[in-house]
Amino acid sequence: MTDPVLIDVSLLDAVSAEAASSPRRRRNRNFHCADGDASHRLLNAIEPGSYVAPHRHLDSQKDETFVVLRGRFGLMMFDDSGAITHRVLLTAGGDVLGATIPHGTFHTIFALDPGSVFLEAKAGPYLPLIAAERAPWAPAENDPAAAAYLRRLERLLIDG
Repeated sequence: MTDPVLIDVSLLDAVSAEAASSPRRRRNRNFHCADGDASHRLLNAIEPGSYVAPHRHLDSQKDETFVVLRGRFGLMMFDDSGAITHRVLLTAGGDVLGATIPHGTFHTIFALDPGSVFLEAKAGPYLPLIAAERAPWAPAENDPAAAAYLRRLERLLIDG
């Protein structure tokens, strides 16, 4: 028998520190054993300034569920043309602390506070995004326009 993995402050601190020192400013801590597993459960630590390019998962089994454990996140969902359909502030212990994103829905999530971590659950196996799952109207992760696009999304969330 293996020991349970406890999701405690120490683990959140560790994955947040890894995210803060990562060039992408984010880090996963997987609880599933392999990318091919049928169920993926993981901590996702994201630091402010990390850009997750809007994307969607077309597989009907790939709805994603996020529950914020620490910090605050902005969650944006878009229609196929890039118009924002939902903008949600997710806050640990707040009025809205999580969401389920239906498959086929373009979305992005971004951290508003240092040390922010959410628990993510979705169906496996892991497969890299295909072209039809990437938002053609948004900058790619390494595009020089990504930082300005992220700042715009942050302002839209905060300022309404």
